[in-house]
This record gives sequence, C-alpha cells and structure tokens, in this order.
Amino acid sequence: MEYTLEQKYELIKQAALKATSKNPVEIAREVMEQDYVNIHGPEHHFLDGAAFLMAYKNAGGQIDAIACLNELAKRTIKMPGAMCGYWGICGSVAAVGAALSILHGTSPLSTDDYYKDNMAFTSSVIGHMAEIGGARCCKRNAFLSLSYGAEFVRTKYGIPMECSEIRCDFSSKNPQCIGAKCPFHD
Repeated sequence: MEYTLEQKYELIKQAALKATSKNPVEIAREVMEQDYVNIHGPEHHFLDGAAFLMAYKNAGGQIDAIACLNELAKRTIKMPGAMCGYWGICGSVAAVGAALSILHGTSPLSTDDYYKDNMAFTSSVIGHMAEIGGARCCKRNAFLSLSYGAEFVRTKYGIPMECSEIRCDFSSKNPQCIGAKCPFHD
C-alpha cells in the first residue's frame, strides 16, 4: 500500500504513543519494521524525533506527549528528504534537535543554555556522521542521533534514557549500505 507522508506521520504518532521503552533506538526500530516506513525517506525525520520524545517521557521526562508530537510533526513535515546530501544536515539530527527544542521551549530568540546545548548536541552528532561519510542511510543516522541523544539527556539533564548495543539488521534492504564502515554493521 502507498501512504502519503501525512498518513505515515499519523501511523508513526500512534505507534510512538504506545511505546513503553526508555530506549529511543528500540522504539524507532519497532516502527522502522512497519510497511509504511521506507528504508530511506523523510518519514524518518518525524519517526526519529517521536522515538526520542517518547523514550524521554518513558524515562521520567515530564511532557505532554500528544502536544509534543503534534508540534514535532508541524516542524518536521517541512523538512525535505535527502537533506543529508543536498543541504549538508541530516534530518534525523535536525529532528532530535527539534525534539530538544520542544522539550525546553527553545526558540530563535532564546538566550538560555538550552539554545547552546541544542546546538552543541546537533553539531557533535553531525561531526560524527561526517567522520563516517556517505552514502545516505536513514537507519545509521537514526541510530547515531538517537543513541547520542539518549546519552546527552542522561548526562546533561539526568533523564535516565537507555541505549544498548546497536546492530543493524537493515543492511540487506539498503543498496547504498557502506558495510564495515558503518559502526552498526553486523
């Protein structure tokens, strides 16, 4: 079945709201297995941020999940696919950055440390992605963004998000897989 991006977002939102894990990678992987999530595509922008938000909530973060997911959807629906190659920024990193911004109420006019923290987080993940290189892989970049995000909020804000060892089982579906260059290649 073919889905519009809006339909994918709604399905992702409903799946995210059912998640009970404190591990954002685990939440994302469950959703990634669904037929409405392609191996690559802009649905990952919302999916990755949604998995992060729900793991944050499940780890004790005090948020209004529906309001946060709705705001994330409004922000990420504007992000085109292939941002990594065409814009030099990964949509997954931008989505987790947007989630952090939503959690902290950060805006372009913010002068608090959250503004600085969000930039530090996204730049550190992008730096690691740059070291690995391409070609694109929405799964690899999601795993990087989400694992770094879990560590970031655990260290910086004391929210006990979890992240266990990550091994990718999507390689056979990705014709651009970089194999052993990927830190998650099995």
